[in-house]
Amino acid sequence: MFEKDLTKKMQDIVLEGRVPAKDVCRVIKKPYSTLLRELNPFDNHAKLGAETMFDIVKATHNVSILEFMARELGYTLMPLDGVESSSKPKRASGTSERVRRQAATM
Repeated sequence: MFEKDLTKKMQDIVLEGRVPAKDVCRVIKKPYSTLLRELNPFDNHAKLGAETMFDIVKATHNVSILEFMARELGYTLMPLDGVESSSKPKRASGTSERVRRQAATM
């Protein structure tokens, strides 16, 4: 059931979000009808890909789907403070070796 919940949440983000659905389609360069089909949790023939999902998150600036996924996996999602121009995120001091190993497997 997790897959249908995830797809339904993405559908809500696109159809009920602050950014109109057609604007999201234009930004992610996907036809409106195609995206609506991929977002339909009851359509077994069209699936929303991870890249499209990531593009939607960036286009809508809505990370609630990432928070949902993290929560389902037993994690929390926290924004980085003071992001530098480097592409490597800083590790928090005091992070245990176990947490680093666990993060490396994801």
